[in-house]
Amino acid sequence: MGELKVEIEPRDAGFDGQRLERLDRHFARYVDDGRLPGWLILVTRRGQIVHLSTYGRRDVEAGLPVEVDTLFRIYSMTKPITSVAAMMLYEEGAFELKDPVSRFVPAFEDVRVYRAGSALNPVTEPASEAVRIWHLLTHTSGLTYGFHHAHPVDAMYRAAGFEWGSPPGADLATCCDAWAALPLLFQPGTEWNYGVSTDVLGRVVEVASGQTLDRFFAERIFQPLGMTDTAFWAADADHDRLAALYVAFPGRADPVRMDPMGDAAKARPTSLSGGGGLVSTAADYHRFTQMLLHGGELEGARVLGTRTVRYMTRNHLPGGVDLEAFGRPLFAETTFEGVGFGLGFSVLQDNVANRVLSTIGEFGWGGAASTASLVDPSEEITMLFFTQLLPSSTHPIRSQLKQLVYQALVD
Repeated sequence: MGELKVEIEPRDAGFDGQRLERLDRHFARYVDDGRLPGWLILVTRRGQIVHLSTYGRRDVEAGLPVEVDTLFRIYSMTKPITSVAAMMLYEEGAFELKDPVSRFVPAFEDVRVYRAGSALNPVTEPASEAVRIWHLLTHTSGLTYGFHHAHPVDAMYRAAGFEWGSPPGADLATCCDAWAALPLLFQPGTEWNYGVSTDVLGRVVEVASGQTLDRFFAERIFQPLGMTDTAFWAADADHDRLAALYVAFPGRADPVRMDPMGDAAKARPTSLSGGGGLVSTAADYHRFTQMLLHGGELEGARVLGTRTVRYMTRNHLPGGVDLEAFGRPLFAETTFEGVGFGLGFSVLQDNVANRVLSTIGEFGWGGAASTASLVDPSEEITMLFFTQLLPSSTHPIRSQLKQLVYQALVD
């Protein structure tokens, strides 16, 4: 699809070029003082790349630099892709958003909800209503993640083998059956909690389409959009392009390389995680965000209808509340004042309440390794930030990315 490169001068895109350079100077300090191994930043306006920069190493120990074709584990930036896949099937009439998940994953027919007790001896009650597909898209299903360490049900996930992965040998169908057998955190639709909802949604895509998730992605999204480097694992020939994975530990100045966890991206996984399994490049995810910015179409390839994209990127939380009021926090350091949630994306409702220079209507999501993506339909801007540091709460990268991009606008 051509080389990734700057396509327009800042002044011709409404930016002050010197102000835009603050992005690189600011984030270079993250590398220089050892907080990040390296990064890639990409900013576009009105469909053209206005800023593209790299800094630091994709592999610190080997001395290999971040390059424009570096492969990154995008983790939860997989979720918007899975949500798009589901809504493509919705557009074809494969299901309604109100349909129970049990229509596609029968194990969800009689789920139970946590009421009290410990992880070893929980007290549960029947679900008051079915877990529905819109619950999966909005993370209001009551499903969770084992890595939260915030609730007895989280501990039950870890005991079942679900923390930063799946039990050995378990495919996606097996994982979904296991999650359905565990209690929900709350009654469906009554709260927001980040969890395996999008992984279950990926299984819905498989059953509804009759294709494995990787094949559906490849044939229906990646090939039409020209996303040639995105997959659930990096092929052998591409291992040298794959950035190493690092983890920040409290009390340590430098991140620690995590080869066993990072190496999982070098082989086809048994369970195809629609919630966090993809590896991608800046060029590929740029094409995905451009499709969203242009209302579901890119260079003649239409993936979604314009109204569907608009519908997905509205706040779907009951009563129009924000995540701060309705959600269980991802991390103690994270606040979501003024941020709602749509069908697969966070959606900014109130930039004053959010306390970050930004635009109402922005939508996007990030990944566990501190990656970020954002689409701003009003200003016709997209922003991407790629690095490989777990967890994403370590540094305020996403809010700083926004403030440094928007302060550079002068039109």
